[in-house]
Amino acid sequence: MPVDLHPRLLRGFVATAETLHFGQAAAHLHVAQQALSRDVRTLERLLGRPLFTRTTRSVALTPAGERLLPQARRLLALQEEMLAPPPDGAVLVDLNSAVSGEDLTPDRILAAARTAAPGVELLARYHGGLAAGARELLAGRLDVSFGWFGGLPAALRERLGQRPVRLEPLALLLPRGHPLVDRAAIRLADLAGHPVDICAGNPATTEWTEFGEQLLAAHGLTAAAPSPGPVGATETARYLAQRGNPMLTTMGGPELSGVVTRALVDPVPLTLVSLVHRAGPPSSGVRLLADCAAELGSGEGWLVRPPASWLTAWDERLLAARP
Repeated sequence: MPVDLHPRLLRGFVATAETLHFGQAAAHLHVAQQALSRDVRTLERLLGRPLFTRTTRSVALTPAGERLLPQARRLLALQEEMLAPPPDGAVLVDLNSAVSGEDLTPDRILAAARTAAPGVELLARYHGGLAAGARELLAGRLDVSFGWFGGLPAALRERLGQRPVRLEPLALLLPRGHPLVDRAAIRLADLAGHPVDICAGNPATTEWTEFGEQLLAAHGLTAAAPSPGPVGATETARYLAQRGNPMLTTMGGPELSGVVTRALVDPVPLTLVSLVHRAGPPSSGVRLLADCAAELGSGEGWLVRPPASWLTAWDERLLAARP
C-alpha cells in the first residue's frame, strides 16, 4: 500500500530541521509544540527511520533527516506552485512526467505552441502522471494534461475530453549493472525472469501501471514489486541503481547518470498518447496546443502505426474510430 504522506508532516519536519528547536518551529507554524512533536514522530514512523536525535539540551538531524530535508523542500515548493493561482489568461499545461526532456511529446507540443503564439502565457506543471493530472483538470487547477487515456477509470473519462496525438514506442530504463544492458534493443521475450517496474504503488500514475499490466500480461511477463517511485532525474537514477529492475518508459527522455535507455522490440509496444482536457468545447489555449500537436504529428507521422507493433485493445479501438 502506498504511504499517504500529508504535506503538514513535511512542513513540520522542515521547520524543525531549519531551527533545530521544537518550540521555535512550533511558534513559526502557529501550532502547539506537542502537536508538532506528534507530527514529527508520525513522519518518522511512516518513513521507518529517525529524523532527529533529541537530548534535553539539543536537537540534531540524523543522516536520514539530512537526506530528507532537500527532498521535503522540493515537494513543498511543488505544492505551493500547484496551488498558486495562475495569472489571468494563463494556460496551465501538465507535462505529465517525473523526468522532463525536450524530446518528450508534451514538451515538444508546449515548445511549438509557445513559438506559434508567443503572446499566450503557457505555464508548465509537473504532476507526474495522467491520473494526478485528471484530478487537477476536474478541480479547475489545470487546463491540459497528456497520457494514456484508456487507463483512467470510466467515471473520470466521462468528465474529460481527449484528442489522440501520438503513438509512442516503449523503452526500458536500465541501471548499468543489469544483465540486459549490453543489448542494442531488448526483445519482449528476453524480459522473462526480469521483473519490470511499471510504477505500481504510485497513485499519480495509475493509468501507466494499468498500461504496463496489460503489456506484461499479453507477453507472459511479470511486474516488479510496488513502490511509490522516484521524482526527478537524480532520484530516478538512484532508485534504479538501488532496486536493479528495468523501468518501463517511452523514448525521448533525458540521459540519466548510470542509466541506459533501450528500445523494446519483437513486437514494438506502442502507447497512444492523448491530449486531455475538461469535457465540453475546448478553450482557445487547448485548441492552440491541439493544433500544434496535429501539425507536429502530420509532419512526423505520429499517428501512423508501424508494422510489427503491439497496441492495447483500447488503443486499437480509439485509433480505428478516428476520422
